[in-house]
Amino acid sequence: MPLVNSKEMFKKAYQGGYAIGAFNVNNMEIIQGITEAAKEEKAPLILQVSSGARKYANHTYLMKLIEAALVETDLPICVHLDHGDTFELCKSCIDGGFTSVMIDGSHHSFEENIALTKKVVEYAHDHNVTVEGELGRLAGIEDAVNVSAEDASYTRPEEVQEFVEKTGVDSLAIAIGTSHGAYKFKPGQNPQLRFDILEEVEKRLPNFPIVLHGASSVMPEFVKMINENGGKMPDAIGIPEEMLRQAAKMAVCKINIDSDLRLAMTGSIRKYFADNPSHFDPRQYLSPARAAIKEMVRHKLIHVLGCNGKA
Repeated sequence: MPLVNSKEMFKKAYQGGYAIGAFNVNNMEIIQGITEAAKEEKAPLILQVSSGARKYANHTYLMKLIEAALVETDLPICVHLDHGDTFELCKSCIDGGFTSVMIDGSHHSFEENIALTKKVVEYAHDHNVTVEGELGRLAGIEDAVNVSAEDASYTRPEEVQEFVEKTGVDSLAIAIGTSHGAYKFKPGQNPQLRFDILEEVEKRLPNFPIVLHGASSVMPEFVKMINENGGKMPDAIGIPEEMLRQAAKMAVCKINIDSDLRLAMTGSIRKYFADNPSHFDPRQYLSPARAAIKEMVRHKLIHVLGCNGKA
């Protein structure tokens, strides 16, 4: 099966009351763990590449690994640029075979965001590539994204219709209480999603796919595994998975997951070296790391996204 864009994926997800998992990829083991879980659960899939991942692994290597995943799984897979911040970056990814891009103009004024997003949309649509825009800013740090709590802002529902109509975007990332990175909330805090904002956005944009960034739930077993094996991560609480599942039953058609992948991989590797301090074969410690990613993704596909069996 060839790569697909997100248009039909999101249409089916909206109608079916589930969301597609958008998992960030950086290397072979991460791609294998994600795609093996999706194959076994018969789930559609979005593999996301950030600008940082592109620099680290090289665009060509990542695309060839994803091509191998297509052969091995025969699943509908979309390759998406996560947090593209310039037209030039989006164009490079489109020209290089990506089937979807995000242009994040949320750090600009509303008018500048519209102009930049529209420019990307016009080029992308000429190449059968879908585009995700963003309104509102999530707090947190992840790859090149670094937004302080003071600079974060919820999406203003009164702006969404004008933004979509003037830009022609295919999906919209909104800020309703999620945050980038692993350090989301401290113990004792009560994380909440602003479902009132999501409901108002849905009223103003009926049948339009909404995206949640910063939606890793920070699975505590991986934080514990890291800390039991020499790590010093502070306890953190993510968005409760039942809230993400509720969002997926509404207008949210794409949920981004990155931090949980990193925590699963790092926790497994730390545990392996604690148990086997003299080993040095990468295959020995990366194999359980790949298995940890696979089981974490399987959990997300079934219990958070609800997209198992939807390929």
